[in-house]
Amino acid sequence: MTSYTELLSSLKRHPDHSVDAHIPETWMQGRTTYGGLTAALSLQGAMGLVDDIPIRSAQIAFVGPVGGDIKITPKLLRRGKNTAFVSVDITAESGVTAQSIFAFGKAKESALHFDDMPMPEVPVPEDIEPFFDRDIPRPGFTQNFDMLIALGDRPLSGSDKTSIGLWMRHLDPKTPQDATAVLAIGDAPPPAVLSLFKERARISSMTWMAEFMTDDIVTDPDGWFFAQHTAQLAKDGYSSQSMRLWNKQGEPVLVGRQTIAVFG
Repeated sequence: MTSYTELLSSLKRHPDHSVDAHIPETWMQGRTTYGGLTAALSLQGAMGLVDDIPIRSAQIAFVGPVGGDIKITPKLLRRGKNTAFVSVDITAESGVTAQSIFAFGKAKESALHFDDMPMPEVPVPEDIEPFFDRDIPRPGFTQNFDMLIALGDRPLSGSDKTSIGLWMRHLDPKTPQDATAVLAIGDAPPPAVLSLFKERARISSMTWMAEFMTDDIVTDPDGWFFAQHTAQLAKDGYSSQSMRLWNKQGEPVLVGRQTIAVFG
């Protein structure tokens, strides 16, 4: 297996800030690259142009299947005193496969300081069973993460619960605690709507919007994050879900939304 840090270290950067990468099979989800890795690699490309301002938000469109040899091409759209915007294209032989826009913003003094994003009360990771059954095949990319189910039900269980909650961490012990690693793991849970099905159905992520709640990514020494994904609408073959991520101390790290195509 190619670990997360090995994959990042293999990136080939060019003087024009474009980046060549190869996606190994162990990071694939069906016929495309796992979406969290697509987002993380895109952010890596963007940070080649802006590496001195914290990331605040990401908007990713999964245009087509991503796999094999790819090129990551960032473009600085605007840089001001406090903010910067960068667009990133990922291309393969078939053309553009993903497009992203990243917004960076410096921390500033403000009279406002609050958050209304309490973490659900759930058992600690040490008291929870694994999300995946050893005897059932699992998507290839999930082998890079440790995942434990804390809320809701597993996919294809015919559940009436529209929310799923997982404890997750990178299995690569060298993974840094930074925004790129958060994007790489933030999309790991299956879409919440998949738990409502009783039989296998095809799904495909179309877009992902993510906002960083902090520029100080802190987790516990074991690297755990808690993710809650909630399907808020399913209609006409599409599902819209909210996505939230906390560190083990219950501090909010990421909040997002995702549009999912449902074939079934």
